[in-house]
Amino acid sequence: MTAAFDLAAIGAGLSFAAAVDDLSHALDGSQTVVVSAPPGTGKTTLVPPLLASRSGGRVIVTQPRRVAARAAARRLAHLDGSALGERVGFTVRGESAVGPSTRIEFVTAGVLLRRMLDDPGLDGVDAVILDEVHERALETDLLIGLLSEVRELRDDLAVVAMSATLDAVRFAAVLGTDDAPAPVVDHDVPAFPLTERWAPSSAPRLDERGVTWAFLDHVAQITASAARDLRHDDPAADVLVFAPGAREVSEIARRISAAADGFDVRELHGQIPAAEQDAVIRGRAPGAPPRIIVSTSLAESSLTVPGVRLVVDSCLARHPQRDAARGMTGLVTTAAPRSSCVQRAGRATRQSPGTVIRCVDERTYAAAPARPAPEIAVADLADAALLLACWGAPGGAGLRMVDRPPADNLADAITVLHGLGAVDDDGRATPEGRALVRVPTDPRLARALRDGSPVVGASLAAEVVALLGGDVRVAEADVAQALLALRGGRTAEARRWRRDADRLERLVPPTPGIRSDLDGTGLVIALAFPERIAQRVERTADGATFLLASGTRAGVRGTLAASEWIAVADVTRAGGRAAAGSGALVRAAAVLTEPQREIAASHLMTDRVEAEFVGGRVQARRERRIGAILRSSAPVRPTIDEGRDAVRRALRRDGLSVFTWSETADALRRRLALLRRELGDPWPEVTDAGLLASLDSWLASELDALAGGTPAARIDLATALRRLLPWPAATRFEELAPERLEVPTGSRIRIDYPAVDEESARPVVAVKLQECFGWAETPRLVDGRVPVLFHLLSPAGRPLAVTDDLASFWSGPYAQVRAEMRGRYPKHPWPEDPWAAAPTRWTKNRTARESG
Repeated sequence: MTAAFDLAAIGAGLSFAAAVDDLSHALDGSQTVVVSAPPGTGKTTLVPPLLASRSGGRVIVTQPRRVAARAAARRLAHLDGSALGERVGFTVRGESAVGPSTRIEFVTAGVLLRRMLDDPGLDGVDAVILDEVHERALETDLLIGLLSEVRELRDDLAVVAMSATLDAVRFAAVLGTDDAPAPVVDHDVPAFPLTERWAPSSAPRLDERGVTWAFLDHVAQITASAARDLRHDDPAADVLVFAPGAREVSEIARRISAAADGFDVRELHGQIPAAEQDAVIRGRAPGAPPRIIVSTSLAESSLTVPGVRLVVDSCLARHPQRDAARGMTGLVTTAAPRSSCVQRAGRATRQSPGTVIRCVDERTYAAAPARPAPEIAVADLADAALLLACWGAPGGAGLRMVDRPPADNLADAITVLHGLGAVDDDGRATPEGRALVRVPTDPRLARALRDGSPVVGASLAAEVVALLGGDVRVAEADVAQALLALRGGRTAEARRWRRDADRLERLVPPTPGIRSDLDGTGLVIALAFPERIAQRVERTADGATFLLASGTRAGVRGTLAASEWIAVADVTRAGGRAAAGSGALVRAAAVLTEPQREIAASHLMTDRVEAEFVGGRVQARRERRIGAILRSSAPVRPTIDEGRDAVRRALRRDGLSVFTWSETADALRRRLALLRRELGDPWPEVTDAGLLASLDSWLASELDALAGGTPAARIDLATALRRLLPWPAATRFEELAPERLEVPTGSRIRIDYPAVDEESARPVVAVKLQECFGWAETPRLVDGRVPVLFHLLSPAGRPLAVTDDLASFWSGPYAQVRAEMRGRYPKHPWPEDPWAAAPTRWTKNRTARESG
């Protein structure tokens, strides 16, 4: 039996040692516990050996980053006095240091996820510790869901989630049961005083290309000046600078080195060699010069950098963001959440009073988001969706999760997986999907590795996938040239890429006899992202604009701008000249040949007749496309079916306005609408929606005529509408809603029926007042339901009155009208009792002559 871990020795000098008893007590009562403690207190160092001392199995500790997993394992092994890989080890992508006697294994969350697919019960594992859960990394969130299901079968499995923020209560609710949340061990450390300083830049922090050079200059100058002052006041103190990404880290470090003599300027990010990372984390050697460490968010909570008394914060962060409109996901640089800035500042007050200099003003800082968005809400979910499908919980169904995957993003991911053949119509994993998930990379890249190897060779396919799946910088967006540089490179980046490529190559069958040259680079990319095959559509002095098969336009700069066709691996939102006005910029791509397009995009190629109803006529063209890219187009004569479909699409898109309604057709429609309003069935619904829903009942012949080439102007809609008249009720149509109204003089006046969408309007008759003499009551339509609204006119046709109650008009307002009009029109009759006055022949004839 191996010796127990010496918790007292390991925890010497660590703040969290004071919370060990509380955690032990919590574990006595529950197998799931949440630990909340600030960064740097020692929870990552002490909690794993505590759990190992309570069981005989292995303890797995997850970290969101490879560098953090390696560093934590090395530190604990050092404190334990054992060799790395014996009692304490680690496993990350492409690297492992474990043995049969390993009790504590640090891994990245992705490693544990794929391990659980092979071993859902985690045989031999007694505890899982999820570290840095507050970062809300996608893979950590997925682990919480999977482990909640594993614990339903293994109540002996201990699960501890460790958070550096006050989100602990939320995680406790998810990790607990429906009856009670998991207990929370909250360890708070009185912080040393923190001095806040504000140093905003006169230049903008960001432009369309990202972080501006002027802002990087500003951060470097502020750091160099503050470091010199700190060296004078406290020679033992170090400086920690936070930048959003590896590029900015390198640029700031270079500027500081040029501006500040006598300092050991170090970079800390995931792309530097492990030995250099370890050197930064170990701290300053005795007698060494003061250090200025420029870091990404690695040092925010995952890693502790000793000796720091001053933090300089750019207040910027880089995170994944999905552009649903363009179907792309990429890293974007934005204002860092305030919670992250607080954690960064706290790195200066772990051992003594410290200072933070924020390179923004207080108003800008206050406007930043309070917390980071969970990665599950903004990232591409293809890999996560495949893993959940292989686990047997498509979309996370049935799992207790902190946040559910957004429905739209999940649907897009399922669409991608279905196209890869990785899931079936019900979202369940297929054998192909189970094979793809075993490749430790994005499913699309896994597909490119498997399908590309027999064509371009396993070596090249693995090289391309290793480059695209890693964090290799691609100069001028040219993946082939980046591969060439990596093949001959001696940098840490090149060595890491080679290890990844060799590992991936071992996952596919060997391909002897196939020449792996760089000409196949574009094919591998196109196999992964066929919807990103792109054709150049415009060339400018600054580059070119390409149209992707997905329909997105993107700018390309450098040598690739001269290519006719490219396969795009990475495209991101961008503005300015770099994006050529397209709103997007290609970050990684390779030249693509026509035979390669045939191989990669056969499922996107279409050859069909596209008919459109334009300008009142059906027009058709035969179009060959790759997705949204038009390869060729030629006019053709459409078939009847193609023409009919074109008219139907136009009607669905533009409504009945595609037709010119004659006065007769419009009047007939209005009459039918009134009957439908007043009587209901069997009279037809003639609103736009009603007519569009019943096209085959009234417009079938006309649709065929239009499809055969008849122009819309020659279509008689009145004849078509009459097909809707219901029989036998239609025999009373003229009686119920006559086209004209016969007035007492014998004239037949057209009735102006209300518009189809006027639900309470009345039918209107505009008639000269004298023609209504003899009517005591207002005529009514639709079996007496609807009175006619009269617009009574003078002998000259000018308005005199509006009424739907003639009896009231004769007995009231008529007297005033008569008094005013008798002198003006003395030759026309103005009887005192118009309802009793029968119109004379003279009146009829005179009125007829005047009305023309």
